[in-house]
Amino acid sequence: MASNRSGAKEQQPSLDAKRGAGGPKEWRPDYAIKYAPVFQFPPQVAEFGQWLFGYPGYLWPWNVIYFAVCLGSHTYTTPPLEVCGEYKLGWIAQLYLRNLALLWAFAGGWHLLLYTLKVEGDNQKYDKKWQAENTKKFLFHDQVYDNIFWSCGSGVMTWTLYEAYQLHQWAVGGVGADRAYFEWGGDNLAYSVAWLLLIPIWREFHFYAVHRLIHVKFIYRHVHYLHHKNSNPGPWSGLAMHPVEHVFYFSVVLIHLVVPSHPIHFFFNAQHTALTPAGGHHGFEGPIVDGKIPTGSYFHYLHHRYFECNYGEATIPLDKWFGTFRDGQKAGAQLAEEHKVK
Repeated sequence: MASNRSGAKEQQPSLDAKRGAGGPKEWRPDYAIKYAPVFQFPPQVAEFGQWLFGYPGYLWPWNVIYFAVCLGSHTYTTPPLEVCGEYKLGWIAQLYLRNLALLWAFAGGWHLLLYTLKVEGDNQKYDKKWQAENTKKFLFHDQVYDNIFWSCGSGVMTWTLYEAYQLHQWAVGGVGADRAYFEWGGDNLAYSVAWLLLIPIWREFHFYAVHRLIHVKFIYRHVHYLHHKNSNPGPWSGLAMHPVEHVFYFSVVLIHLVVPSHPIHFFFNAQHTALTPAGGHHGFEGPIVDGKIPTGSYFHYLHHRYFECNYGEATIPLDKWFGTFRDGQKAGAQLAEEHKVK
């Protein structure tokens, strides 16, 4: 579900870095993963500024890219409010097809680049194996087909229904309607920008809370287990979830019913939630493509590999505060003991 969207700048491994303590079939960075310099005391102003404005960092490149995609797609493909007063197949289908295209662009794009064209080979691929085929573990006996089915079916549909509900509420003056479509500028400019910048932080907090909830034994056994079939995740694994988990996961957008928001805030939140998992699950450590594109999340890969660690992401140190953080290094990590499905 996660990506390295916190922008935490990590030291890159040397070119002659070994494949890791796991042996030739598993790659491990030769440095410990760490959190972004947000909750440090005493504050490190220069380091925080580099993280916020530098490349790679919190803003550049990925949050800027996601915002640009959101702005363009909302401007040109969101149905006008006047048609959203009644739930009708036409405008809801328009949202679904828009969202489907966006997911294929990101998840499909990463898959094409890293798994079809294999532009990186298996260099810095966390698990050296490729996606599973000819196995009864997955629908259609194929991991990629299974992941696409759950992502494009239940995933995109749930995402779309949350958007349709919000548009309908705005159209009929329902819940949260008085908190939308305020002018972006003037007295609202500082608030608008601040809330936009905080949306990925809110997403991280929500993700941690929901993720801990769905690891409760009963919910895990009947719901979250489906996502954890992907112990060796790929780009399509990010949204490959049980329908109930999709409802939990996309509930992050409900905050816009109570917090004053412009439609751009809502759609940025929704699309960020839907599109970032592809980059966080593709299974490679960046930067890739001749060292130009920062990507990947070893932080979250460790959760798929060992299950009972790293429930959150790399900006808010929630796992560190609650004792579930693993930095990816062998010493003291007790990784072997955690490698089990409950």
